[in-house]
Amino acid sequence: MASLGVGLHLIRKRGAGRSAAVERRNLLTVCRFSVKTLLDRSCFETIDDSSPEFVNFVSILEHILSHRLKGQTTWFGYETPRSFWDYIKGACSKVPHNCIRSIESMENIRSSSAKGRAWIRVVLMEKRLSDYISSALRDFKTTRRFYEDGAIMLGEEAGLLADTLIGLNTIDFSFCLKGEGVDGSCPAVIDYTPYLKFTQSADSISSDEEEMRTMGSSGSESSTPDKMATAASIFTEQSNLVSKCKRFEQKYRMALEQKGYLEELVRLREAQLSEAVSHNKALQQSLADAHLSHTLEKEQLEYVILELQDQLKSFQSLEQLSADMSLSQTSLEPSHALSLEARPAGTHWPRQGKEETPSLRGLCGSLTSVASYKSLASLKSSECLASPATEVSSPGITPS
Repeated sequence: MASLGVGLHLIRKRGAGRSAAVERRNLLTVCRFSVKTLLDRSCFETIDDSSPEFVNFVSILEHILSHRLKGQTTWFGYETPRSFWDYIKGACSKVPHNCIRSIESMENIRSSSAKGRAWIRVVLMEKRLSDYISSALRDFKTTRRFYEDGAIMLGEEAGLLADTLIGLNTIDFSFCLKGEGVDGSCPAVIDYTPYLKFTQSADSISSDEEEMRTMGSSGSESSTPDKMATAASIFTEQSNLVSKCKRFEQKYRMALEQKGYLEELVRLREAQLSEAVSHNKALQQSLADAHLSHTLEKEQLEYVILELQDQLKSFQSLEQLSADMSLSQTSLEPSHALSLEARPAGTHWPRQGKEETPSLRGLCGSLTSVASYKSLASLKSSECLASPATEVSSPGITPS
């Protein structure tokens, strides 16, 4: 009996594990299909709360975020159900510029499930749903605290989920947060019919042909409803083809308009590029001219500086020469005057082939008096100009 009980327990455990794996795989596959249908629908119309593809996507996302979510334990030990909003509120609080506080402060949204649905719509309009999911998965401690073993958010498939949701960033969503879609009282139900595809095998096709033959061989009473059903199916197919043609035509027109817009944008950018190239050439030419003029001005300034240096040297040499001449003149004049004064009074000027005349004697006396006056003035004004090696003594003059 014990072995039988262990066997049943193992069978139940395997069955539970298989059912959990199938449930995870189904939800992730349907989520991927739902994202693709949203991308296809966004090419023709704006996605809002009235779009059935969006309603189905929100239901799938709620099931994924609520998969094996732990309940909240009260003070009395009872476990109450919990919404995925509690997990998002705790795991996404570190996301920069998050919208959690703004959703918590909304007055018309009270329940946790309604806040979770409002959060989905807000982050879709912000194009940040994948960023929030990735940030929540990085906080493994919080994720482990909110989910049980076998949950999608704890498995490796959660990373694939975040990568799948990146495609929704290309869609421009438009939602009203006061509508019926935000109401948390209605449960989320997934519609699997848009994603189901049934393929018949060869045996089933042959059996269908035999049934059609047997139905064709029956009476005219039974053939009339078949004709009506066939006509209805043909009409349905024609209407489907017409709607598909209209969709393709609308898509073609949109692509054509985008092509014209891109061509016009390319032409504008080419014109701007050519204008920028010409402007760049003009700037380069002006830069070269400025460099040339700067070089010429530099050479002229160097030539002027050299010329001024030469002139300065010549001026300095002239000043030195004039200073030497004035110094020699000042040093010669007192000695000459003193030699004239030291000459005895009875001496006469040497004769140069002619006799002295009274007029010449008077001129020599006047020159002697003038020379003596100049020597006295020069001795009184500057004693330093006289030669220190020669001591001059004249009768009637005492040195000061």
